[in-house]
Amino acid sequence: MKSISPILNIMIKACEKASKILIRDFGEVENLQVSTKGPKDFVTNADKKVEEILIKELSKKKFSVISEETGKILKGDTNNFWIIDPIDGTTNFLHGIPHFCISLAYISGHEILSGVIFDPIKNEIFFAEKDSGAFFNSQRIRVSKKKNLDECLFASNLSGVKNIDLNLRVSGSAALDLAYVASGRLDGFYQKNLNIWDIAAGALILKEAGGIISPFDVTKIKNHSITASSEIISKDLTKLLKNF
Repeated sequence: MKSISPILNIMIKACEKASKILIRDFGEVENLQVSTKGPKDFVTNADKKVEEILIKELSKKKFSVISEETGKILKGDTNNFWIIDPIDGTTNFLHGIPHFCISLAYISGHEILSGVIFDPIKNEIFFAEKDSGAFFNSQRIRVSKKKNLDECLFASNLSGVKNIDLNLRVSGSAALDLAYVASGRLDGFYQKNLNIWDIAAGALILKEAGGIISPFDVTKIKNHSITASSEIISKDLTKLLKNF
């Protein structure tokens, strides 16, 4: 693996520092104070603390911020943005299920240039920079080479698609789903009503791993519908999901 950029280094260090809060609080999940943000959508003290640490660490570069908890924070540099999801998989976290992550992306001029997805419990990090490949714990990764849909495993939240004959899993973390497609653990992913912080980092990691993701507008914060897979099965998957 060639050396990483200073920006990606800042992102990885920020994730590592913030992950200490997540690991500690996950061990005490029953004692967390929880407030309702909406149906099945909770925000925890851990969410807020992780976001604070990430923003503080990332402020070494004076970029603007788009974060799940705080929203948009405009600074002097509005051409460059950090996209932050402190905990993708909050419901899993709250229920003591060890499947969640920190997701960070760096966007410049409406283009995603760096992405990091860090699973603190498994100590697994997925990252990529534009035109530099995708990596899992410093090892290069590529998408699956499977050719037949019936041999593949997909992830979705099952919303908006009926009577689709695919092997499916619902993991509760869109960011990790995209990272898993990038690394070949999953063969494809599709989901509606996603936010930019759910998909920005994973989209770049997937592309740099040789995958294909449906086009989306990085300036749009909410309501993204995404399909992602290897190029080999992309046409067949898109055809099957034609009403998606």
